[in-house]
Amino acid sequence: MPAFSSEDYIALLELSKIEGIGVNKIRNIVSNFSRAIDVFSSDVTDLASIEGISYTIAKRIILEATENKYKSFAENQINLATKNKCGLISYWDEDYPYLLRKIYDPPVLIFTKGEYLRSDENSISVVGTRNPTNYGRKFTEKIVDEIIQYNITITSGLARGIDTIAHLSALKGNGRSIAVLGSGLDVIYPPENKKLYFNIIESGCVISEYPFGTKPDAINFPKRNRIISGLSLGTLVIESDIDGGAMKTAYYALDQNREVFALPGNVDAKQSRGTNNLIQTSRAKLITTSEEILSEFGNRFKVQSKTEKPIDTSSLSLFEEKIFNIINHDPLHIDQISEKTELQTSECLVHLLSLEFKGFVKQLPGKLFVRN
Repeated sequence: MPAFSSEDYIALLELSKIEGIGVNKIRNIVSNFSRAIDVFSSDVTDLASIEGISYTIAKRIILEATENKYKSFAENQINLATKNKCGLISYWDEDYPYLLRKIYDPPVLIFTKGEYLRSDENSISVVGTRNPTNYGRKFTEKIVDEIIQYNITITSGLARGIDTIAHLSALKGNGRSIAVLGSGLDVIYPPENKKLYFNIIESGCVISEYPFGTKPDAINFPKRNRIISGLSLGTLVIESDIDGGAMKTAYYALDQNREVFALPGNVDAKQSRGTNNLIQTSRAKLITTSEEILSEFGNRFKVQSKTEKPIDTSSLSLFEEKIFNIINHDPLHIDQISEKTELQTSECLVHLLSLEFKGFVKQLPGKLFVRN
């Protein structure tokens, strides 16, 4: 599929406003066309033939194509993104976050402020109560400060309490941080985190699936939480009551087949009822140190040396060297390796097996590969 243009983003925004169409339906519809804009030049029969799309929804799409009821809204969103120096990334764009694309219901369009890097795929989300104890504050600062030394990005929700402490601790240690909002990028919530919001942009990224002008309504935050966990390899919950928002993030992480970690707490403290329950029911791994998080990912993370020795690749074949040169310490999926090297997946697997046998690469769960 070719790179999307502003017209395609406008089409996605229009589709998002049509009643009865969620992110999965939009993804299903657009995937049947070369461009998002092409959806509006189709007919009712073609649209209704797409799996999951009823004749009623197909008629609503064609009505939008003729009446342009939401066109001005969509165009205004593009103008606001330009005015606020924000980016837009669609599900079909090459720079869409790889891990987020793998969840059940990834947003089809995200607004970004700052820069999302490929290295941010090495992310751990840190979430918790808005009313932490001193114990929770201390361990959030300690664990975040330690894991950012392994070039791990800290993802959280910019909320009061543990979220704020996690972001601040990452920035204090010159690490990267990503904040996922439950409002539009122009609506900073809570307002006292305005300075933190702009500090994150300087060395990280702020992300939202919500259009400009969207208020931080309570209904937005559970949906926001699936993105926090979806961007991350694992989620660490530090202090949460049994019905806290951080628990919802943990449940999303479990559904997404991501790792979940929890810090045990005082059995008499309501801030620990949720985390203790996650541990008690074996839905989260009990952790007390950063090493217990890192060990779950094998040799994926390491402190980068500024004086790494050059690697002797003279023993490698032409194809092995071609593959090895595009692999680094950021895990790559076999499909990505195949695409970058323009080799068949089966060929790549043969050469990767040889590279692994020679000690040059290491295979991780999920057909991910890194330099050894």
